[in-house]
Amino acid sequence: MRYFIELSYDGAAYCGWQRQPNDPSVQQTLEQALSTLLREKVEVVGAGRTDTGVNASYYVAHFDSVAGVKDCDRLVYKLNLILPQDVAVSRVREVRPDAHARFDAVEREYTYYLSQRKNPFRRHSAWQYYVPLDMERMNEAARVLTEYEDFTSFAKLNSNNKTNICRVTRAEWCRAEEDADMLVFRIRADRFLRNMIRAIVGTLVDVGRGRYTVEEFRDILHSRDLSRSSAGAPAVGLFLSDVRYDESVYVVEPVGDKE
Repeated sequence: MRYFIELSYDGAAYCGWQRQPNDPSVQQTLEQALSTLLREKVEVVGAGRTDTGVNASYYVAHFDSVAGVKDCDRLVYKLNLILPQDVAVSRVREVRPDAHARFDAVEREYTYYLSQRKNPFRRHSAWQYYVPLDMERMNEAARVLTEYEDFTSFAKLNSNNKTNICRVTRAEWCRAEEDADMLVFRIRADRFLRNMIRAIVGTLVDVGRGRYTVEEFRDILHSRDLSRSSAGAPAVGLFLSDVRYDESVYVVEPVGDKE
């Protein structure tokens, strides 16, 4: 039987989501916890790869269990007891046997936090950047992203991507309601490339501080040349914040199935 597991994590202590031979990863940490509780070898497949230090306020993965999970809520409770404090599981749901956390995702959203003042409480969750920025100009440039599909200019070299085509449906900066000094960037697309968002954020910040005009930002996109984009923004401010699926992937529990 196959299940989707919904979780969040602070990526500071991990080499990223994906399992690595000699470094701790979120994938490995979750697999160990599930294997212990389900008393069988469990492999977990994630919705996407997050890099070293990148966080997730909402992440989805899938796993298979030969015996099946009798009580998903109970499993969530037990997982949170044995997982480290920087990983939290919110839900486990049964899905179709062929459902795939990565390939069935129809849309993903990332959120980036940039603090314009020194804030000791956000030092692990926001880029602290004190240069004045023109958010209106940054938003004008961000809207250009929805006009393009080839993001080679923001694709990490040697990533073995079959294609650099992504369809961005939303890209927008705003100020956090609870903190006027916190800028928040949200970008939504069907898929993302490795380091793509950090490269976009770094380049948009350079638009905001006057290094590039909006038209020069458009030229960078159009050039399909990574060397023309800015250095990537730090991982600390980046969060995977949403993954969406068609409801048809889920197995609907019969009414009255649980006491």
